[in-house]
Formats: sequence, structure tokens, C-alpha cells
Amino acid sequence: MTSASDLAQIRFDNALALFDEFVRNTIKHPDAATLRGLEGRFAEKVQIQPSYWSQIKSRSRQIGERLARQFELLCRKPNGWMDQVHTPGTGTTKGNPAPSSADDSHAPRDDDERFIVGLVLTYYRRHPQRARTRLLDLLGEVLTPATSETRAVPAPAPQSATTAAPAGDAHALWLRSQSGVAPLRQKK
Repeated sequence: MTSASDLAQIRFDNALALFDEFVRNTIKHPDAATLRGLEGRFAEKVQIQPSYWSQIKSRSRQIGERLARQFELLCRKPNGWMDQVHTPGTGTTKGNPAPSSADDSHAPRDDDERFIVGLVLTYYRRHPQRARTRLLDLLGEVLTPATSETRAVPAPAPQSATTAAPAGDAHALWLRSQSGVAPLRQKK
């Protein structure tokens, strides 16, 4: 028998799973207009106020029986779906197959990751050029493995991507790490 606190946690987890599914289905081709207001659009889909959805996410409100059935109906889930534990990839709707684990590996997994992704998106939407430059610089520093040679020697002056550089060169390593990564599209 499931206790009330366990049921509240299961419903909370399933509500977040429904929101994640909504986001994945909505941003197949992401652009700034699509990314704006996803939480409000999800609240609209499940016919609740955005502030109420925010209270559910912050755990100041719980999902009761009636609201659980409303979520199931409006998200095309079978009756009782909100009250069951689902492993990733099992709660698919007809016509919307579950993404493979490789596709889902970049989706935020918890509240902390969703918060960070939200911060980055907010920064990018306000200052796209500056955000792109700063984020690529930061990620280049973090993702490039530091060797004892590159720690002791400052980074060389930038080279073009077509210029070959020594294998130990930090900039060359950064350029190699960029290969196969599609550039961001320019805003129109």
C-alpha cells in the first residue's frame, strides 16, 4: 500500500516527467520564440494557472486526486498513470515514442540542472552575442583537459581553424573539440 507522502512524491515526479515530455515535444526545432513561456504553455495545456504550476514545482502544493486525473486526461495518459512509478522511457503516448537514452542524455535530470539551464537560456535570450562568446570561452576552459605544459604556458594568440597547430597546443585542442559541432544559427 502506498502512503500519502509516497503518492505525493510519485505524482510530483510524474508531473515533472510530463513537463519534460512537453518540452521535448515542443522544442524539436528550437528558436527563441518557441523557448519563451514553456512553463506557462504547459500550465495552459493542463488547464491550471501558471502560478499554481509554479507552486506544484516548488512543492508548496501537492497534486490531489482530481488534478492527477486532469493531468492524465489532458496529457493523453491512461487513468491512474500519475499514481504509478515509471522508469524513463515507459510513459509514452501513442504516436510519440520515447526518445532513446542517447537523445535524453542532454535533458535536465533534476531541479538543479533545470535551474542552471534556465539561467543560461535567460542570459542568452537577453544578450545572445555576448552570451555565445562568454559561454564558449568558459566551456573551452572547462572542457579542455589541462596538461602540465598548458598550465605553465599562457595560451597562444588565436589562430584560424584551418591552420595546423602543434598537438600539445591548447588552442589546437580547443579547435579539434569544436569539430563536428554545428554552429549556432544567426538571428534574422
